[in-house]
Amino acid sequence: MTCPCGHHHSPRHHHAATGTPVALRRPMVALTGRLTCADAGQMMTALSLLPDHVALSRDEPGCLRFELWQDDDPLVWHLSELFVDADAFAAHGKRTADSPWGRESASIGRDFQRHEVIPVIRRETRQDLDAIDTLLRTAFGGDAEARLVRQLREDGDLSLSLVADAAGTIVGHAALSPLGADRPAFALAPVAVAPKARRLGIGAALVRQAVAWADEASVVVLGDPGYYGPLGFLPAPLDSPHAGPGLQMIGDLPHGSAIRHAAAFAGF
Repeated sequence: MTCPCGHHHSPRHHHAATGTPVALRRPMVALTGRLTCADAGQMMTALSLLPDHVALSRDEPGCLRFELWQDDDPLVWHLSELFVDADAFAAHGKRTADSPWGRESASIGRDFQRHEVIPVIRRETRQDLDAIDTLLRTAFGGDAEARLVRQLREDGDLSLSLVADAAGTIVGHAALSPLGADRPAFALAPVAVAPKARRLGIGAALVRQAVAWADEASVVVLGDPGYYGPLGFLPAPLDSPHAGPGLQMIGDLPHGSAIRHAAAFAGF
């Protein structure tokens, strides 16, 4: 079938990553496939116009991934796209149709497959480490949280590292590290969601999965009570350098007892 952006879609089953699905109100939309030029003239059109098309697509508020790469056959390009929902994908199609790329590339062959995507929560793998770094830097606007997670991992203190995987794109992350306390406890930090994927429920799903993994151990977080309160966290009257309204927990650590974060937090 053909969508407003000139894409020709054929159905194909998409195999999602294994994990706990995130209950989105609306699924994300992914597009994969290839562009095939008939001759050198079409290839030159693609080489001229695609860089701007890629940059503009990545800047769209609903675009989570836009990858385009040339095959060993220079007449062929492969693509992989991900959008937050069908409306974002439709907006991309409308912008593309009105762009120089959309107007001048209509004769280039297209074989694309569109499928719905539900992110899943799973444990990190070695292949995720660079993507986690990038997500944390993007989500927090700096390198501090990425350095914290790297140090926790290096020290052996990254008890749990969860990612939200949307068709191979890491859109969320949550970490648990051991907390020195009178009873078994973990610190929940950091929790991050890609800016374009916020307000979809991904962060809450990561937090719930982390708390479930902790089982009967307490989970302590430093964050906005307006966000963590509805997720079951209560004020934590504990002896900590971080004591205050933002210190919250799920669990039964004794009132006034001391807690100690992992060594990596000393420089955070």
